[in-house]
Amino acid sequence: MPPTYPPLRAPSPPSNVTFVSAQKAARGRATKAAKPSTRPAQDGRPKRAEPVGRAGTPAQGRELRARGQRTMRRLLDGGIDVFSTRGFHAARVDDIVKAAHTSHGTFYLYFSSKEDLFQALVADVAEQMAGLAGSLGPITADADGYAELRAWLVRFTELYEHYGPILRTWTEAEIDASEMGRLGTDLLGEMATALNSSIAAPTGDGIDPTIASLALVAMVERFNYFVQSEQVDARPDQMLDTLTGVMHEGLFGTSA
Repeated sequence: MPPTYPPLRAPSPPSNVTFVSAQKAARGRATKAAKPSTRPAQDGRPKRAEPVGRAGTPAQGRELRARGQRTMRRLLDGGIDVFSTRGFHAARVDDIVKAAHTSHGTFYLYFSSKEDLFQALVADVAEQMAGLAGSLGPITADADGYAELRAWLVRFTELYEHYGPILRTWTEAEIDASEMGRLGTDLLGEMATALNSSIAAPTGDGIDPTIASLALVAMVERFNYFVQSEQVDARPDQMLDTLTGVMHEGLFGTSA
């Protein structure tokens, strides 16, 4: 006789984790512009340097001096702000120019259109995430492995926080960009491969490290998406401790 199980019930979230309605989250996104994180690095490492960013079509092949690099970075950051508050389709070059405190003429020295600027931002994100994938050290079943995994998740979260509007637009497929969609899939694959390669101890019984790595990276990306799109309200330390614990115990079956 097959076993019977009690009906599944959605658990009540703890009082310090809030699930936000889609309508409220949308209103929040409309008023929240992306800013670089001002929190100190939570793993004791120096904060990452602000990247200069990728040049658009008009500036490719042209060497930019320090002033030009700063101007281009302002335009890229202005694009992040505008895509955050208006979304991709509603964003205009005029909005980006105002956010960057520069002129239309200056904009077109670096980018041919808002689509060109968005693609530059996507390339910027892809480069940063590829570097993040390569920064993961050995993951062991002990406390050192737990600490390495948590430090990596800190860096992942900070990157996701800074580029939240671009990642949301990318993830939500607000634009018809199959090439960028494939790039996003490739990046998640790189993250999973990096995690799999960094596992330096036998995984738990019945755990396929390749499948587990892909599932865990997908979980981390989705949860960061929910937090950054304001559908879930969770404290940073609480989120990092929980994700690290779930990943570490999921791989090794024991708690550090």
